[in-house]
Amino acid sequence: MMSIPCVLMRGGSSKGLFFLSESLPADSTMRDRMLLAAMGSPDVRQIDGMGGGNDLSSKVVIVGPSRNPIADVEYLFAQVSVARDLVDVLPNSGNMLAGVAPFALEQGIVAASSPSTTVRILNINSGKVVEATVQTPGGKVTYSGNFRLDGVPGSSAPISLRFIDPVGTRTGRLLPTGNPRDVIDGLPVSCIDFVIPIVFVQAQALGKSGHETTLELDEDKGFMQRLEEIRLAAARMMGLDDAPGRGIPKIALLSAPRHGGTIASRYFVPTSCHPVHAASGALALAAACHTTDTVAEALAEFDCDRPAEVVIEHPSGTMACQLELVIDPLGGGSRIAGASLVTSARPLLSGEVFIAYPADQNGGNAVAQIRF
Repeated sequence: MMSIPCVLMRGGSSKGLFFLSESLPADSTMRDRMLLAAMGSPDVRQIDGMGGGNDLSSKVVIVGPSRNPIADVEYLFAQVSVARDLVDVLPNSGNMLAGVAPFALEQGIVAASSPSTTVRILNINSGKVVEATVQTPGGKVTYSGNFRLDGVPGSSAPISLRFIDPVGTRTGRLLPTGNPRDVIDGLPVSCIDFVIPIVFVQAQALGKSGHETTLELDEDKGFMQRLEEIRLAAARMMGLDDAPGRGIPKIALLSAPRHGGTIASRYFVPTSCHPVHAASGALALAAACHTTDTVAEALAEFDCDRPAEVVIEHPSGTMACQLELVIDPLGGGSRIAGASLVTSARPLLSGEVFIAYPADQNGGNAVAQIRF
């Protein structure tokens, strides 16, 4: 057995383990073995580790000082599979990103100011920079406040995330196929790469209202299978050939809003419906709503007084995103230069995670193979 210091944190509507990069091996294969062991995977209950038995609580964030002068800190997000022997670093998580700045401040990687501190964060998964503003009265992180995040009980201090130039995180283009709409299996879809690659499909085209509960969607196995087929077909069209069994592209079901929002969405992770909505997927949807001829634009109902704001109705309430629209001085319309949202995070437990490995094939201790 060995132990590694970590912090269990909630980030947005997800939670997972936060590690300092110096605490883990540089070798990715050895690192992934440790993360699987720490979370208790592969096992549907994750009973022998810290995972919660579902994708939203089987996440890891690795944080360290940035080696790039454009940022203060850098982080790698890892989705640890619950039931498979897989650590996926292709996607990123806007929810877990909420915990990076407070973790970095608490660990002394970045010095806090008062009354708030802005931390520039480089996401290694996407190569993009995010500015996170954390409440730090008196130079100390506070997690108490009046901000409420739908899908999370209670209230917390707000954390503002501003995504700088988040277009083309994996494909290099806002529209990876070159089209605002494509057709898959006779259905119109829109493929977007903004913060994260994702494919959007209108709920009605699949015989759904788009306002179903997560349980109603998850229990419709035929629908879930067809959704996965659409996702994999979109992956090939987007040039993401490594998508099968992995977390990108994501997929979301869209419909017209019913409760005063801009649009309604059901987001998948991908084998189940998210009980809230991923922050990264919300920002991608906001961009799609502002992109001409997408399936999202056709359904969006904007507030004329706040055209850059997109309010997404999801199973647990709403989530608001703000786009930075830059007008082309030559008359070519506008482009999206950035996007932001407000979320929250807090530490749940600080300590050491104990990692046990089975004996290797020669009967020795597999832990002894770890090299830092």
